[in-house]
Amino acid sequence: MTRTVRAKAPAKVNLQLTVGPVAEDGFHPLVTVFQAVDLFETVEATARTDGRITLTVDAAAGSPVDASGVPVDESNLAWRAAELVASSYGIADGVDLRIVKGVPVAGGMAGGSADAAAALVACAEAWDVGATRGELARLAARLGSDVPFSLHGHTAMGVGRGDQLTPVMSHGQFHWVVATQAEGLSTPRVYAEYDRRIAAREQVQNDLAVEAPVMTALMAGDPVALGRAVINDLEGPALSLMPRLEKVLDVAEEAEACAAMVSGSGPTVVALARSRQHALAIAAHLKAARVADAVLTATGPTAGTVLVQD
Repeated sequence: MTRTVRAKAPAKVNLQLTVGPVAEDGFHPLVTVFQAVDLFETVEATARTDGRITLTVDAAAGSPVDASGVPVDESNLAWRAAELVASSYGIADGVDLRIVKGVPVAGGMAGGSADAAAALVACAEAWDVGATRGELARLAARLGSDVPFSLHGHTAMGVGRGDQLTPVMSHGQFHWVVATQAEGLSTPRVYAEYDRRIAAREQVQNDLAVEAPVMTALMAGDPVALGRAVINDLEGPALSLMPRLEKVLDVAEEAEACAAMVSGSGPTVVALARSRQHALAIAAHLKAARVADAVLTATGPTAGTVLVQD
């Protein structure tokens, strides 16, 4: 009998995202510090014998995430992950995939990468290929820059395209408020705007180095110090493309967030709180101001992709 295997993978927040000049291959070298937070994508995989792949997408129960625009064909990273596992291990069977989304779509929190990581783990288990975690990590790097971290989780430094990971020590928990927009931002478009701003000298090109204050704050478990240290080179380009995000940042700062910043390439804005209670207060302030389409709270760091038992 076939069985359904479930795997879940977390969203991420970039505590540091420093972007270098575009290279000859068209990609930007990065230095980034990721933290996984407890908003999850779940992928269900059910093996089938006819070699076909099918994909459906739903929003998680009670989640404000709008999954209606997510592709359900081979352009979806989860579909590509299934194909990659099959080709890598000589699998002729197919699979029915179902994504249950709990991470904002096109929101700069790596929801698509989390889908890919969860699909890798779920398909490897459903087809019983005997893949090691290291083998899956190598496949993850072939799918996208953020997929290895979605597999890894916790807190880590990424270099290169962000896929070369080193674990980072972190103490305690950090509490986040996540303010989402119904309209997404294209990551390639944000990078193109970054290049334009650098060429026009509207933005300074930062050195590709790890910010020591970020590491110190993580080791100390100090949200106030971390709030002073966070940096995102893509925030300016995201604000240029979607100026209304300035109001979200302003409202979070009015609520005395330790930091408020665009997450990754946006348009999601994340605010760092001093405590769980402070996060709830910031969330209430953002909801009352009606500057976001949905407001969630999350805690990090959390584990990477794991199988979910029935």
